[in-house]
Amino acid sequence: MNKIANGIINLLYPTVCPVCGGAREYGDAGICDSCSKNLHWITAPTCLKCGKTIDNAEDEYCSDCKEIPKSYDKGFPVFSYEGPIKDSLYAFKYKNQRHQASFYADCIMEKYGEELNHLSLSGIVPVPVHKNKRRIRGYNQAELIAGELSKRLKVEMYPDYIVRIRKTNPQKELDANERMKNLKNAFKIGENDVKLDKVLIVDDIYTSGATIEACTQALKNKGIRNIYYVSVAIGKGYSVWK
Repeated sequence: MNKIANGIINLLYPTVCPVCGGAREYGDAGICDSCSKNLHWITAPTCLKCGKTIDNAEDEYCSDCKEIPKSYDKGFPVFSYEGPIKDSLYAFKYKNQRHQASFYADCIMEKYGEELNHLSLSGIVPVPVHKNKRRIRGYNQAELIAGELSKRLKVEMYPDYIVRIRKTNPQKELDANERMKNLKNAFKIGENDVKLDKVLIVDDIYTSGATIEACTQALKNKGIRNIYYVSVAIGKGYSVWK
């Protein structure tokens, strides 16, 4: 295809960057150059529990996981919650940019696909939203990511395995201690006969870890042995939970 034809196609059918929404050149794969340069992938050394990047390679755990031990086995966050991915996740969650779920799942597979396949998972469970919030928003963003991940890992997704039974205040408005209190008894296992033993919890953002911990506790109470989580992004966390 000659340059003139490419130029016409670019003009009429620009390929959209899944992160910023800007146009990319026709036929390019992945994301635009600007976003590519500014994405902060999680890199070693990382916390052996939550998976966030830590400063000292001699440390096994981040300050948050040292301060408050977590009940899940291991976490798999893809990006640091900053830069273009932060804006992308906001649009995904609040501006109906549902198509970005496929891109997020691709990024998860690129970074952790081999490791996740080796876990021999029995089910994928998205972090639930309250029914009122889902009705207003029209979808559960974690469920969209989990659905795409289910296709790639060939592991069944159970969208209603965990149910949010109590409407909580937005987590972003609370400090670390308040987040834990806010989510206490907010989740329960839905009515089902499915028996799972290795579960992957899926969420869009991991901040303090309070949401994943609350879901983990609900699953532990069900008798599930091994619980992992994956998130598109992880925040820098809280150094003290008191």
